[in-house]
Amino acid sequence: MNDKRLLWPTALVILILTFDQCIKFFIKTHFYLGEEVNVAGNWFKLHFTENYGMAFGMEFGGEWGKIALTMFRILAVGAIGWYVWQLITKKAHMGYILSWSLIGAGALGNIIDSVFYGIWFNESTPFDKAGFLPPGGGYATLFHGRVVDMFYFPVIRTTLPEWVPFWGGEFFEFFRPVFNVADAAISVGFIAIILFQKTFFAEHANEKQPAPVDTNETSVS
Repeated sequence: MNDKRLLWPTALVILILTFDQCIKFFIKTHFYLGEEVNVAGNWFKLHFTENYGMAFGMEFGGEWGKIALTMFRILAVGAIGWYVWQLITKKAHMGYILSWSLIGAGALGNIIDSVFYGIWFNESTPFDKAGFLPPGGGYATLFHGRVVDMFYFPVIRTTLPEWVPFWGGEFFEFFRPVFNVADAAISVGFIAIILFQKTFFAEHANEKQPAPVDTNETSVS
């Protein structure tokens, strides 16, 4: 196997995980829960929030739902890792390999929060910042940690005109969800697969096509 084909996806996963966890660690230990800081005007903010479940601030099914979701994520990451390995051995398009590597790295980044953050950090509140490995123990047990989110892009904030069906006169905000690097990696990976699928699968499609027949050849009897 060409080592370079393994090097690039491995390096990408390490980069995403490092970036994701460093930002989460900084936010968790330097921000109060709910604290918000403008980064670029009013359209890009750091807003510290935590969630118990799915990506982009969504939640899922209480404590048992959270454990089920975490176990599903672990199995999914294992399956993605196996699939990426198969793609590498079969010499698939590197863009396709890297896209799935992004998805796997993002899922793994949020798994780390869910599994370990409850025992690594104490509680974040609007009045207290969290500490790392506190003497009194963390805010939860293993598998009961909360995912740290911080990126907030309220690019559009307006009141919809009265003539808009169903939502006329209501406040509208885009983009409302708060997310993290891991969420972004998952989204970019899936979007890349959708947008560039023809490119990613072109090589294999060409391999399956039969060789063209030379009609100019003359038969010898």
